[in-house]
Amino acid sequence: MELTLALIASVVALLFALFVSWRIVRIKVKDKKVLEISDAIHKGAMAFLKTEYKILFVFVIVVAILLTLFIDWQTGFSFVFGAVCSAIAGYVGMKVATKANARTTMAAQKNLCTALRVAFSSGAVMGLCVVGLGLMGVTVLIWFFKVPELIYGFSFGASSIALFARVGGGIFTKAADVGADLVGKVEKNIPEDDPRNPAVIADNVGDNVGDVAGMGADLFESYVGSLIAAMALGFAVFGTKGIFTPLLIAALGIIASIIGTFFVRTNNEKKLHSALRNGLLVASGLVIIGSFFITTLYLGNINVFWAIIVGLVAGVLIGLITEYYTSYDYGPVKKIAKSSLTGSATNLISGLAIGMRSTTLPVLVIVVSIFLAYWFAGLYGIAIAAVGMLSTLGISLAIDAYGPVADNAGGIAEMAALGKKIRSKTDALDSVGNTTAAMGKGFAIGSAALTALGLFSAYAIAAKLESISILNPLVLIGLFLGGILPFLFSSMTMNAVGEAAFAMIEEVRRQFKSIKGLMQGKAKPNYERCVEISTKSALKMMIMPGLIAILSPIVVGLLLGPEALGGMLAGSLVTGVLLAITMANAGGAWDNAKKYIEMGKHGGKGSDAHKAAIVGDTVGDPFKDTSGPSLNILIKLMTIVALVCVPLLV
Repeated sequence: MELTLALIASVVALLFALFVSWRIVRIKVKDKKVLEISDAIHKGAMAFLKTEYKILFVFVIVVAILLTLFIDWQTGFSFVFGAVCSAIAGYVGMKVATKANARTTMAAQKNLCTALRVAFSSGAVMGLCVVGLGLMGVTVLIWFFKVPELIYGFSFGASSIALFARVGGGIFTKAADVGADLVGKVEKNIPEDDPRNPAVIADNVGDNVGDVAGMGADLFESYVGSLIAAMALGFAVFGTKGIFTPLLIAALGIIASIIGTFFVRTNNEKKLHSALRNGLLVASGLVIIGSFFITTLYLGNINVFWAIIVGLVAGVLIGLITEYYTSYDYGPVKKIAKSSLTGSATNLISGLAIGMRSTTLPVLVIVVSIFLAYWFAGLYGIAIAAVGMLSTLGISLAIDAYGPVADNAGGIAEMAALGKKIRSKTDALDSVGNTTAAMGKGFAIGSAALTALGLFSAYAIAAKLESISILNPLVLIGLFLGGILPFLFSSMTMNAVGEAAFAMIEEVRRQFKSIKGLMQGKAKPNYERCVEISTKSALKMMIMPGLIAILSPIVVGLLLGPEALGGMLAGSLVTGVLLAITMANAGGAWDNAKKYIEMGKHGGKGSDAHKAAIVGDTVGDPFKDTSGPSLNILIKLMTIVALVCVPLLV
């Protein structure tokens, strides 16, 4: 009965996503220029994804064979299934997002509220595909294999695809973004998304590759990982009901998220953000009510309900804290903008300081939530808190994935020369999208911390570790090795962005110099060449960081033992969370400080303060869109690899 309900909920999510996507696609785009630009973005995004999946296909097959040979065939099968589900969610989400951008632009010609509905609907497709496929995959596997230990591979497959999608997508989008900004806005002093800029299409493609497919894959594996960790720990405490409870909570969250989408409505153009928040609050409220009945009537344990509430509240608080540090409505971003008056150096110093300071409150929220969840329901409480935090992922991811669509809509409006009135409306959408994207990254980090801790607890039980003593020199070695990995990983991904951006800058400069009449708007730039540069760079440079994340736990576990591996996981969790928050919030703050100046503050566009803010935004791009978000996946992937490989260590 429980599995049937979970399966029904997942099917409902996918059918509703199909209906919403059909409703988006049937909107006619009558402007030929808008349609042409949108098609170019769509083709570039899908071409990148197809090429990336071809490379990952080989990786998935090789790993599946190794898992089958050294672990068991069930783990190998689950791995492939998890990878396929993650890939499908990313593919569908990005396909719809690249269709929705032009339709959002056309809707903005009517009014801002209509444009909001179109962009949000696109995000809803991504969100519901993620939760629908995630819950369906876990439910089907537990139906067949009966015990959670045999489906760890599903989370491993999801995490692997997520890491490569996040890193590859992040490198792509930031190489294009940096190239477009530094040459176009700084050197040539032309507006953002100017059609004369050769990198502008690649930049718009990158928004979808990184922030739709990448973010979707990131939260897909968090969602799956939290479910599996809660199922594994729940079985040890409550038996089969402990397995089914997370699935019922997830099913409840899907229905609540679908209902919440109907509350994202407003006729007031000044209340766009409130409309998005209303949908999330309605969904969260429904989950709270439903969870009470599931935990009391079905599980018979009210303490589990309180642990779920802890997760939900923690997710909301982390999102609000992130908004405070990254929105130009508040002091931190305004301070960065003001520091731009004295140049790029002070802008960078101020942004880094804000990023570092912003770690305090989210970590305190995570610490308190861990304490309360454990106090209410032990290790199972921590895992179920992560499930609670991610229960409304269907709508919270919709709010996040809305941002890139709004951003693309603005770019299309600029390139199609639809006028300042339309661009001002799309900029208003984009402004809200920047805030929701920053909140989404904060939410992703918080959920990653709780999910990784839940998986870590499952690893400790599977490896029969009653305690891990830092007085053990091997554990201490593992702790330091784990601590350095997020820094090494971030260095590699940022360097990859730098190298790819260098190639992009050289190409953009070459086209401005060699294509006669380009600056005058009499000639068309070679957009395809810039897309090609970003694609090749991203796919080439995503391999090594991914292999380090997968191989490190295996090497440490085999050479130093399960306790040292536990120390390594703990070290990477602490430094990874802190570094991820710093980078994500600093990058978001730099971005919105630039936008604050562009609104006419401190001299406005073209001023020295604006140029300094562009430099800060450029530095922040790989922070918030490549390295920072990728760390969320790193800490979870390493933990699930350790969990999968336990049979080799004990």
